[in-house]
Amino acid sequence: MKDGKVVGIVLVSHSAEVAASVAELAKGLASGAPAVPVAPAGGTEGGGLGTSAELISAAAASVDRGAGVAVLTDLGSAVLTVKALLAEGGELPDGARLVDAPFVEGAVAAVVTAATGADLDAVEAAAAEAYGYRKV
Repeated sequence: MKDGKVVGIVLVSHSAEVAASVAELAKGLASGAPAVPVAPAGGTEGGGLGTSAELISAAAASVDRGAGVAVLTDLGSAVLTVKALLAEGGELPDGARLVDAPFVEGAVAAVVTAATGADLDAVEAAAAEAYGYRKV
């Protein structure tokens, strides 16, 4: 962390419960490290399944600490919503980036890496590398 700046993480899921649970898991596995701002952005404003541009924008603003914001998504329309927000400009903090990574493993890797003070490029690389984690 340079100058107190740390990469923020936003976890976008179609389900508020899934987003919150993955955020809790990732932060729990990075315990003992400096606090990384992580915000879930799941579901719709009314509590249903789906994605919300407003919830994503608010989550990104809440974790922005000046070192960039890594946004991880679960499924197709979440990706499309984040891409639209990035294309519109001004909807997400400067330095916000959609990260192509598996949702759970990528979130854990992103939070653990951000906790070391790594920059946004390193956080993105660690999350993306999670695609290569073999289980058998």
